Amino acid sequence: MYVATKGGERAIEAAHRWLAEERRGDPDVPELTVAQIREQMTLAVNRVMAEGSLYDRDLAALAIKQSRGDLIEAVFLIRAYRTTLPRFGASNPVATDDMAIARRVSATFKDAPGGQVLGPTFDYTHRLLDFALLADGDPPPADMRPADPAPAPHVLQLLDRDGLMEPLPGGDVPPGDLTREPLAMPADRPVRLQALTRGDEGFVLAMAYSTQRGYGRTHAFVGELRIGTCAVEMEIPELGFAVEIGEIELSECETVNQFTGSRKEPPQFTRGYGLVMGQSERKAIAMSLVDRAMRWEELGEEATGAPAQDAEFVLYHADNIQATGFLEHIKLPHYVDFQSELELIRKLRRAAAEARQEVRDDRA
Repeated sequence: MYVATKGGERAIEAAHRWLAEERRGDPDVPELTVAQIREQMTLAVNRVMAEGSLYDRDLAALAIKQSRGDLIEAVFLIRAYRTTLPRFGASNPVATDDMAIARRVSATFKDAPGGQVLGPTFDYTHRLLDFALLADGDPPPADMRPADPAPAPHVLQLLDRDGLMEPLPGGDVPPGDLTREPLAMPADRPVRLQALTRGDEGFVLAMAYSTQRGYGRTHAFVGELRIGTCAVEMEIPELGFAVEIGEIELSECETVNQFTGSRKEPPQFTRGYGLVMGQSERKAIAMSLVDRAMRWEELGEEATGAPAQDAEFVLYHADNIQATGFLEHIKLPHYVDFQSELELIRKLRRAAAEARQEVRDDRA
């Protein structure tokens, strides 16, 4: 047993060294730095921060480098590191009304107050490979941010003002914290939104796409998609007032969905909501569609059996770290389990062969 254990340790150490060599790649090619990943692979960094529940660009870039670009592995590293950090307080709710906007579009109102800001987006590109990027030393692009962005109130306030929008949910009950308490069913909307924010982008996208193809009750319009930075404030008990401790980039999406009304509510528009760290607009839109699909019960609608309406199905399978752990554990040694299965199959085959032989003997 001792020899086998030591042999296994040597093999693992060798695997780690091999992994480091593969991560480095050709030593004749300059090594990719954390700063380069942070500045030039921002969308990947944003995804790792969002699904890792930790807003730190340097750490997210480091995790991407360490994981060789495997974003789920990078999220795993960030989540693991996050558990080692002390929590000394909580910030105030972020005021997205005061967001310094870099991108803001609405599919419902052309002339929305504050205007449409296309911002940095792939939406209008031709999706053709730009071979000029193969050249080194390209000059940095010019800063196209507006010098003094105009105030941009939320578009859905226009519908809210006319009474056509469902009222925003209120209440003084503090939301649960999914990073400190395990997910439990039934989950209220704040916890569901947290789970979707941390959920795998591909899975949430698939669930949202399913609602658009008819597996749910959503026919959504993007009321507003906005991306920008918001100030983060924290109450300091010794001072008696809030102090700005930094800023954070967010992607926020509010979708507008038709609602025919119920016995308690008149016909009106209902909301779907998505809020994600960094520029992650695809995730924010998908999140808002799934959020609306899971609200069928509170709105008095009938369930259609669509996967996106099943909160338990969606939330328990959206977390890519839990899914990865459960999936990849099957590649670890299961020798004893398999030997028992193998013996059972052999026993069943012997019994079946004996039964067939008895039938042949009876016929003879």
